[in-house]
Amino acid sequence: MNSDWRTAKLGDFIELKRGYDLPRAERSLGPYPLVSSAGVSDCHSDAMVHGPGVVTGRYGTIGQVYFVEQDFWPLNTTLYVRDFKGNDPKFISYFLKTVDFHAYSDKAAVPGLNRNHLHEAVAAIPDLATQQRIAKCLGALDDRIALLRETNATLEAIAQALFKSWFVDFDPVRAKQQGLAPAGMDEATAALFPDGFEVLAPTRCPLGWRVGKVEDLLELAYGKALKATDRIVGDVPVYGSGGLTGFHNQALIDGPGLVVGRKGTIGTLYWEDRPFYPIDTVFYVRPMVPLTFCFHQLAMLGLNEMNTDGAVPGLNRNNVYRLQVIIPPRAALDAFDDAANALRQRVTCNRQQAQTIATLRDTLLPRLISGQLRLPEAEALAELD
Repeated sequence: MNSDWRTAKLGDFIELKRGYDLPRAERSLGPYPLVSSAGVSDCHSDAMVHGPGVVTGRYGTIGQVYFVEQDFWPLNTTLYVRDFKGNDPKFISYFLKTVDFHAYSDKAAVPGLNRNHLHEAVAAIPDLATQQRIAKCLGALDDRIALLRETNATLEAIAQALFKSWFVDFDPVRAKQQGLAPAGMDEATAALFPDGFEVLAPTRCPLGWRVGKVEDLLELAYGKALKATDRIVGDVPVYGSGGLTGFHNQALIDGPGLVVGRKGTIGTLYWEDRPFYPIDTVFYVRPMVPLTFCFHQLAMLGLNEMNTDGAVPGLNRNNVYRLQVIIPPRAALDAFDDAANALRQRVTCNRQQAQTIATLRDTLLPRLISGQLRLPEAEALAELD
């Protein structure tokens, strides 16, 4: 630690305050984020705190820290920084990520943070100028990660829009029906689409294509139980219906693959390039056509609304199998697969780059916050100007 950093109680640097209750029945749509212990969970027409602000979970999810740029409403499951006492808010958000909040939680049936105990924690904080440089260094890495994620969201939206244009709205078929060349499509690809429709009860279908069911495209196979206590440290992603739930040392399925939420959060879709382990709250897809087509077709079916109405929300695969779909010839499927895979490769590359940057940030964070790493070294590692 640098000798010129000031050591005192955390309460000398910031003041934490409990958030505010706001029942769902009293919420109205608006521009201000509602921040719970799990992060931004809703929006409201009014704010209780001026941004920028810092929030952490008081009950529920403990240990997560959220930086909020705009005015916001912290819910009563959180603590927020009411007074930064002249310190940089962004730096404080990074500083709090290094605090072991569980050491300051009440030993109750439902653990909760005690702000008075937190205020007594010993902390060492540099001067404001150093805080701002540290926040800029770490913030630049976070900005790069955010940009890569935004780029990936755009790429995935492009792929979904292409699927919808080709196989839902049938734009190439409609264009050729009118004697026009399909927009943005070379001749070889355009030749894969007919120039009209036929009625195949109960729907209208491009000439030469067929009406089928989801069961003609894929099988939804059950995942396998794997308790958290039975997992062995490894690099194989484990998927539940809520997404990535941890890692294991052994895969159940080779990637790439698709995961579909079956119990709890139903109808969620996850693409995984690596070998992975789907647990028993999900299905994984065994495709009969290109996996990219399966992914985007499933995304169009509204699976999240197909609850079987049990005590625990569930997705019945037989109900999914019966859903009607229009199935193009193999050549059209392969053309879409080529286009979608080109976009998918860029998504994968961006995701790997984001993970590399996140690892660098997580390595720098505690060393910078503790003063163990000199700022010029960190700025060089982060490649800042």
